[in-house]
Amino acid sequence: MKIQGIIPPLVTPLKADETLDLDATERLLEHVIAGGVHGLFILGTTGEGPNLSYDLRRQFIDAVTEKVNGRIPVIVSISDTAYAESLSLADHAKKAGADAVAFTPPYYFIPGAPELGDFVRRMAEHVSLPFFLYNMPALTKVSLPLDVVELGFTMPNCLGLKDSSGDLFYFKKIKRLMGERDLTLLIGPEELLAESMLAGGNGGINGGANVFPRLYVKIYDLMQSGQEQEASALQREVMEVSSRLFTIGKHGSSIIKGLKGALELRGLCQRHLASPFSGFNDADLERVKTVLKELESRPLLAPYLR
Repeated sequence: MKIQGIIPPLVTPLKADETLDLDATERLLEHVIAGGVHGLFILGTTGEGPNLSYDLRRQFIDAVTEKVNGRIPVIVSISDTAYAESLSLADHAKKAGADAVAFTPPYYFIPGAPELGDFVRRMAEHVSLPFFLYNMPALTKVSLPLDVVELGFTMPNCLGLKDSSGDLFYFKKIKRLMGERDLTLLIGPEELLAESMLAGGNGGINGGANVFPRLYVKIYDLMQSGQEQEASALQREVMEVSSRLFTIGKHGSSIIKGLKGALELRGLCQRHLASPFSGFNDADLERVKTVLKELESRPLLAPYLR
């Protein structure tokens, strides 16, 4: 199995009381699937996975797999501070019908390189689905060392790696490490989508694809067909999306707030985030509305934003 292309890290639609919004989940799923995405990545950073209760995570896994019904692959992030909880989430994902899981190193207590190697080996031997390694050093406080990545790549159930480091030099080293193995290398930061594909990447797990899936799918398609100049022009427009929509807030949650604010304005889900975060207030939501109008007025972007 090879999973590649544009795979939105799906936001988790919540109600004001922080329960799962099932109607919004269905609307959002149909929106991104209609936009041509190639898979889904749930309960990751953009999905606020670590801030959600285990019960809600399981509810979301069940809801997504049921509504998707095999139309596109579903990858479930099982990242956690506890090894046993990660395995438990993997088991639930398998029973629900997910296609793969992904996991970061454990966080809070930061493992050293030997412990990371042991962790990856144990996870590979005991997870009940094929897996992606997930490099997210900004939040886990550790970047997966190359020897640990190599260990993961030797496991028969490893599908590849998602790199959210933003370090294209690291990304290129991982691509070289893959060699001729039929593995998938996906970029997290959408600002690097086209450039990562030039370096041999296989697509992106890009947050903006929640709102504008057609834009990211178009860049992927252009790169796949060798139309690099056209892809680069659209990639520059992605920078406009990121610099305007993701910087309305002042704190680390501003990206998710921007995404959920835009999704609320488009009638897809509400602005609410899981505690300790909260969605935009009305004044900031008005700023999101203004940004969306400005983006829709850009000739290159407009065909892919509606």
